[in-house]
Amino acid sequence: MQTIDVNRLIDEARFNRFHWMVLCWCALLLIFDGYDLFIYGVVLPVLMKTWGLTPLEAGALGSYALFGMMFGALFFGPLADKIGRKKGIAICFLLFSGFTVLNGFTRTPTEFGICRFLAGLGIGGLMPNVVALMNEYAPKKIRSTLVAIMFSGYSLGGMLSAGLGIYMLPRFGWEAMFQAAAVPLLLLLPLILWFLPESVGYLLRQGRTEQARAILRRIDPDRLLTDDDLLEMAEAKSEGAPVLQLFREGRALRTLSIWVAFFCCLLMVYALSSWLPKMMASAGYSLGSSLSFLLVLNFGAVFGAIGGGWLGDRLNLPKVLVAFFSVAALSIGLLGFKTPTPVLYGLIAIAGATTIGSQILLYACTAQFYAMAIRSTGLGWASGIGRNGAIVGPLLGGALVGMSLPLQVNFIAFAIPGLVAAIAMTLFCAHRQATGAAALA
Repeated sequence: MQTIDVNRLIDEARFNRFHWMVLCWCALLLIFDGYDLFIYGVVLPVLMKTWGLTPLEAGALGSYALFGMMFGALFFGPLADKIGRKKGIAICFLLFSGFTVLNGFTRTPTEFGICRFLAGLGIGGLMPNVVALMNEYAPKKIRSTLVAIMFSGYSLGGMLSAGLGIYMLPRFGWEAMFQAAAVPLLLLLPLILWFLPESVGYLLRQGRTEQARAILRRIDPDRLLTDDDLLEMAEAKSEGAPVLQLFREGRALRTLSIWVAFFCCLLMVYALSSWLPKMMASAGYSLGSSLSFLLVLNFGAVFGAIGGGWLGDRLNLPKVLVAFFSVAALSIGLLGFKTPTPVLYGLIAIAGATTIGSQILLYACTAQFYAMAIRSTGLGWASGIGRNGAIVGPLLGGALVGMSLPLQVNFIAFAIPGLVAAIAMTLFCAHRQATGAAALA
């Protein structure tokens, strides 16, 4: 009989088929999560024409899903710490896919907005839980990279929605874009329930030691675990309310810094994803080429997330985020100025890499900062607070477009939050007080 340190076993395990399996399932979930979210920016020009929406009305309609995401992140993050991440993920997937399908059958902006809000509950709840699950099982030396690769599925979902929009919108209308979400709902949900592993920390908290032991044998097949071995996980339990734990043991300043960075980052992401096609169409580009800008934005995000994760594992992830946010502010600010088309595409790709990519890296940074027992709560609240920025983004875009301001002013307004986020992460890096968690000092 021996005592097994579960955290150390996971940290030191070699990357194997089990890690591949968790990575692929979580990435696949986020592909459809990203598709369901970015689809609004794809269909926005058509909806505005079909329903005669003003820019401000269109911005408000886009914010319904983001309100849902805020409440979903705040609710499903802490809930998953209590009922298990696998159940939380399955509930969220059912919510956002089911109501996205129903969006394709709505006939009024009110019906559309209600369905987007309910879909947003699932979209917002899924993100913190898949990040927490991947972070829990990833070997320590490649943790940021794996979380970034997994979260690139979110950007691939955005690319999928833009690519399908270029083909489907002229042929089948905007409704088909939403109805297509029935395919992953019917095919993927049963597989998630069967194959996706439960959090080992949750299993140990529930006293389900045999199930936890079976997962650990898959994580490290070379470690000969016996039924008599005692499994120890120092972070498996927390004392007191999980939300209050986010501010204890010296975590308050860093928690607030993360919240500010999430707010500003999500404001930039959703302002761009909702209004980039419309703004470019107003600047004289066709609808097809305007959607291609959204495709490039998400294409850049994939490289930004993976490259940033790689740098974060080798350097310092919060400092990488400071650099990314600074570059985001610069690249977005330059988008409003007249440049040759190749340069414009390059700036959009850089903006995608340093906004959507930074959002992905923020999730990885947050997951590593908080202890396992409060990780879903920490991720859920950071994401939920950040959703306020996501709500402001489309509304801000709608207000700016409605005021008919020069294109340069619109993009400079979108760039300012990047500077604020860079300052917030600088404060995060500067605060070296021990936290008692998996600190990123």
